[in-house]
Amino acid sequence: MATARQSELGDFLRSRRQKLTPKLTGAQAGRRRRTPGLRREEVAELAGIGVDWYVRLEQGRSVSPSATTIDALARALRLSKAEHAHLRALAKDGDRRPFAAETVPPAIRRVVESLNQPAYVTGRRWDVLAWNAAAEEVFAFGRMLEDERNTLLFVLTNPKSRQLFGASWTEEARRIVTQFRRTHDLWAGDPAFLDLQARLRAGCPEFDGWWGTHDVSLSVAGTKVLKHPKRGRLTFEYATFQANDDPGLKLIIYTEIG
Repeated sequence: MATARQSELGDFLRSRRQKLTPKLTGAQAGRRRRTPGLRREEVAELAGIGVDWYVRLEQGRSVSPSATTIDALARALRLSKAEHAHLRALAKDGDRRPFAAETVPPAIRRVVESLNQPAYVTGRRWDVLAWNAAAEEVFAFGRMLEDERNTLLFVLTNPKSRQLFGASWTEEARRIVTQFRRTHDLWAGDPAFLDLQARLRAGCPEFDGWWGTHDVSLSVAGTKVLKHPKRGRLTFEYATFQANDDPGLKLIIYTEIG
């Protein structure tokens, strides 16, 4: 029986295969295609692996592809850097312990609180675990219920976030969905992540469509323009840092510019 993580691996491969065309890969067009994308046998041929082996991977069956096979599939499917990294992570044996909310070490909490610019710490499930006064002024994390203090829930389901991000809300919301997908799939089947996914689906009409594409992206630095109800237009550069003691903890710092 396939595990949730193996099923996610199969779904990811299938989603990438269906995005390709024979023209992009050099495969022969051949007879009329009833479904979009390449056929399984075409991907197997491009990757230099057996068709049965590839079918087992897409079906989420219990197989353990080597690093060489994963790299060959990444080339055959024309995966981006983020997609290649995600495929590698899915193919590894994951941590099967139940998810538990992280604890922010006092030293990190003090660093966050000492900063003048908005800063906060999130965990693996993107729960907001610590923040400073400047972040409170912009995002009002302290006014949220504890079980709603989550970056995804805030952006996708809180009406105030649509006002805060204004015209850029759709782009921002879709971006964080593709980033979170990389984390979710490694914890697929865990009750805490299933609950979060259900709440996102119930609270954001657009979520299902974005989630169904199975797109993934890396978390990078960038710029955000916000429409604050009291301070007006705010432009921030932001950057994310990972904690050495617990890689699941991430520190996000916003620097106001302009």
